[in-house]
This record gives sequence, structure tokens and C-alpha cells, in this order.
Amino acid sequence: MSGEHRLSGDTQGNRLDPWFGAYAERAHNLRASEIRALFSVVSRPEVVSLAGGMPNLKDLPLDALAESAKSLIANHGAQAMQYGSGQGWAVLREQICHVMTYDGIIGGDPDDVVVTTGSQQALDLMTQLFVDPGDVVLAESPTYVGALGVFRAQQAHVVHIDMDADGMIPQALEETIARVRAEGRTIKLLYTIPNYHNPAGVTLSAERRPLIAEICRRENILILEDNPYGLLGFDADPLPALKSYSPEGVVYLGSFSKMFAPGYRIGWAYAPHAIRDKLILASEAAILSPSMIGQMSIAQYLTDYDWYSQVKSFRSMYKERCDAILGALEEYLPECTWTTPQGGFYTWVTLPEGLDAKSMLPRAVRAQVAYVSGTAFYYDGRGANHLRLSFCYPTPEDIREGVRRLSTVVKAEKELVDMFGAGFHHDN
Repeated sequence: MSGEHRLSGDTQGNRLDPWFGAYAERAHNLRASEIRALFSVVSRPEVVSLAGGMPNLKDLPLDALAESAKSLIANHGAQAMQYGSGQGWAVLREQICHVMTYDGIIGGDPDDVVVTTGSQQALDLMTQLFVDPGDVVLAESPTYVGALGVFRAQQAHVVHIDMDADGMIPQALEETIARVRAEGRTIKLLYTIPNYHNPAGVTLSAERRPLIAEICRRENILILEDNPYGLLGFDADPLPALKSYSPEGVVYLGSFSKMFAPGYRIGWAYAPHAIRDKLILASEAAILSPSMIGQMSIAQYLTDYDWYSQVKSFRSMYKERCDAILGALEEYLPECTWTTPQGGFYTWVTLPEGLDAKSMLPRAVRAQVAYVSGTAFYYDGRGANHLRLSFCYPTPEDIREGVRRLSTVVKAEKELVDMFGAGFHHDN
């Protein structure tokens, strides 16, 4: 049904959905994630999944955490199971400021922290607060699929900024800002993942960070800095956050999902004071308050355990898995190119010319390996010659086997393209 038809007041449905005509305009911008759509496939034990970005929690002290949960309920259950502050529990907000010191954010004010249901909710709230339909959000090329879902739902237009091995290119940012404004369009946000980028696997260099911050300050563009992987560098703490260069020009999003456990669904936004006020109101309107039991559980973990040593353990585990995938790519897929991560969960693979990752995926699944097509990470339909491989969850042995299986698919596909041309398609 066209937008014109909906606006006419006709709320007729169809055989699949009797309420189709009654939805708000923005509901028609909701799309299924290409990653979520793979879940039923990748959960099969015979499939090696190099698709999802689930953190590997096998090294968490689960027995001790179970005792902590028991103690929390026994001693503070009435508080833990009650409503809390819409801004988040003050104790946890203070601890979050300490966690952010590892990102170069020194002297953070707990009063400017807003606890959210994962950093994904913070991203959604910020988009609601700043983006009107038709406004432009700038984002790296490629960018996080979950951010694209939020921006589409809020009817934003995403314009991509080129990256290289050192992250976002400052000159490309300046040129894109000038071009978009010359077209008469309004830029509201720059969304960026500077550390161990999802999906590209690259890190914004130390030299570029102050340049990016200064360009946006000069051009009056608010930066939305998303940093879920910041503490998971393989060999070092992260470079200073963009927030440290532009305290009033950046809203910093953090999360406990990757450094601890995603099941608690606890993240945060660290924002300039006036924006913080709006975030609290928006969060209260959406959820009343974040989970108290989740906040108190994480606060207890940060207090009772050597959480930073646990992070170091995760770093070592993920580095081993990254080495496994890079070694396997070198051995089995030398016809491809890929990024070399310094941390995080992902490497970004470029296929030989003429190959289409999205059309190739069903044949990869038939070969019992899964990945995510590069098209998931672009607003404008690009990315067919790329794919994202995730190394965080499978064992090194499974990673090598997964890449081996993938190589058989890529090689077969390349033979067909070499024989029949890039436009050739065959039945899946």
C-alpha cells in the first residue's frame, strides 16, 4: 500500500495483516535484521557460525556469580526487585565513571550518566531526540546493522563516510558534510564506532581522533560515539575516546554486554548535561526505569570481583580466535582480502571481483558455514562483494573448519563467475 493510500485515511488491511493500513508511517520502515534472520540456521549444531557477535562467556565465574545472585536476593531483594530511578542507580553510575577512565574519560560526573537497557536503547533514544524524518545521519562505510535499523525506523537518511585501515577518513568527512549541506539537507548526528569497528574490524587512529572531533565541533554536528568493544583490545587499553577531545560535542555510549554479559541488558549514555535531561525523560517515557536487579548485579560484580583481570582473560581468548581466523584466511582464501583487527570480534572480508556474498549465502549454509553479507551494513544497498566474519564464539578449531568450508563455496562461485561472468545466477 502506498504512502498516499495510507494518508487518505483508509485503514483497510489485507489477508496477511488486517491492520496493515492502520500502522504509523514509521512502522513501514522496520526491517528484519539479516543477522537475526540467520539465527534459526546457525543454531543447528552442524553449522559453523561465523555470523553472530555473541560474546563467549565460558570463562565467567558462573558458580561464584550464582552465589552472588543468591546473596543479592537474600540481602537486598526488596530493593533489587523494585522500580528504580529513571536515570539509573547512583552506585552503578559512579562505577561506570571509573570504567570510562580506561577510555581516557577522566573525572566523569555520575550525574551525567544515564543507565539504559543496553546501549541499543541509548542509540534509539538519541535518534528519537535529534532526528526528524528526512534528516541525515552520517556513519562510517560500512556501519553497525543495529544502528541502521534504528535510523530507518526513525525515518533518517544515512550517508556513509569512507574508511580505510585507520578508520574514518577526516577529509572524506569534511567533503561529505559540504556535499550534503550543498544539497540542502540537514545533518543531525555523526554515528561512529572508533574502537574495533563492527563490522569493519578497524580502529580509528590516534592521529585522526582529535581531527574528527574538531571537524564536528566546527561544523556543529553532534557525535554519537558507540564503544561496546573498547576494553577488548588484544594488546592494550583503548585509545582516548572522542568524548575526551570534545566533552560537550559527544554523547558516549557504553555497554556491559561485551565486557561482562549481555543477558543483563545494561548499558549507558554519558552526555552533556542538557542532553542528559532529555535522555532521562525519554527513557522514563519508554521503560520507566532500567532493571534494578540487573544494575545491582553488575555493581556487585564490579565490587566483588577482579573484573579487569576477567577482561584481560577475554582479550587473550579473543586474540587466540582472531589469530585462528586470520591464519585460516591466509591458508584457505588467499584470493580474498581482509582487515586485521586489533581487538573486538570481527574481520571484514572483500571477495574476488564479481562474487555476491548475499546470493552466495544459501550455498554457504548448505556447506554448513554461515557469515553475514556485507549488504546488511549499508543503508544504500552496497556491500555485496563483502562479508563479515565473527571469530568471538567458535573454538579456534571450529573457526579453521568454518573458513575451510567457506573457501570451497568461494572457489566454486569464482569458477562460475570466471566461466559465465559476474551476472550469472544459479538456483540456490
